[in-house]
This record gives sequence, C-alpha cells and structure tokens, in this order.
Amino acid sequence: MSKTTVHLVRHGEVYNPKKVLYGRMPGYHLSSRGRSMAAVTAQFFAGRDVTYLAASPLERAQETAAPIAKVTGLEVQTREDIIEAGNTFEGLRTKGWRSQLLHPVRWRHMVNPFEPSWGEAYVDICERMCAAVEDARDKAEDHEAVLVSHQLPIVMVQRYVQGKRLAHASRECDLASVTSLVFDGDVVVDWSYTTPAEKI
Repeated sequence: MSKTTVHLVRHGEVYNPKKVLYGRMPGYHLSSRGRSMAAVTAQFFAGRDVTYLAASPLERAQETAAPIAKVTGLEVQTREDIIEAGNTFEGLRTKGWRSQLLHPVRWRHMVNPFEPSWGEAYVDICERMCAAVEDARDKAEDHEAVLVSHQLPIVMVQRYVQGKRLAHASRECDLASVTSLVFDGDVVVDWSYTTPAEKI
C-alpha cells in the first residue's frame, strides 16, 4: 500500500486590535508577527515531497500559504471546504470582562455547547474537513499535501483520527502549527503535531 502524508497548517497570527471574533469576516490579514510565523513554518516543508497545496479562501490562510508556495514551487489552490467554522458571534468581542456574550440577548445561542448552538455543527465541520483531507490524499498519492486552514476545523480532524468526541473544552492547535496525518492507502496509520513557529 502507498504512504501519503497530509499536513494541516493553521494560519499565523492575525492583526486584530479590536480583539473581535473575526470568523469568516473578510479583511483580516496576518500581523507582522503572523507573517514571520508563516515564513518559519514554510521552511518546515523545504525539501519535502509536497505535490499539492491548498488554502482556505480567507486572507490569513492565503497569506500563510504564500511562503509555502515559494518553498515548494507549487501554486496555491483555494478550497472553500477548509474555511473557518461559521459562527453567530462574528464581529463581537467574546473574551474578558468586556465580552459582548455577557448580554442576555445572546444567551439563546449558548444553550447547547456540545453541538455547538452558536455556530456550524462540529459534525458538519468534521465531515467537510475529512472529505478535503481525503481529496488531498488522493491528489498527492505517494507524496505529501498541505492544507492551510483554521484552528477549529483542524481540531475536528485531530479528534476524529484519535477517536475522541468532537465536543471539547481544550485545543492543541497553535498558530502556524502543523498537524500531519500519515496514510497507508486510505487508512491513517500515524499522526503528529509540531509548532515550527513557537519561538516567534
């Protein structure tokens, strides 16, 4: 059976001075630190056998993919199926004592954290991400593929391959991190997680 590796890369740090949940909103680009993160993570793929590269359509993913394209010599394919999760709270400040989620008008969206009721269902995110991974595996058969996506979609794949429940309280998916899935044929036989840009 053939061995193929699919790498899931989270985008770098985003310039977000208002600290809002930007989700799928357009106009959110990498910060200067995020660009440095992307450049360092791109070097992780230098000399590797990457034959397929794709990214979410959002600016931060495309900008993270750009230096990977330079390192691999590949053109970035845009995939809607690896976009950020949909979220009702886009545009709101959601953390700290100034969180807009403290207003009672928003509580109706928080009745079921296991689905979750405030956005795209975990099972739907997982299904579209796993389909994208399978397609990337097929396109890069016997080689390696890179998909540049977002934290929650990548975490859904991590949890799925580990046989864990999709609902969760904590995540291990740092900015510009790489989650690598190794396939023997169409079966995941190993996976790993690394943070090339953790010192940036």
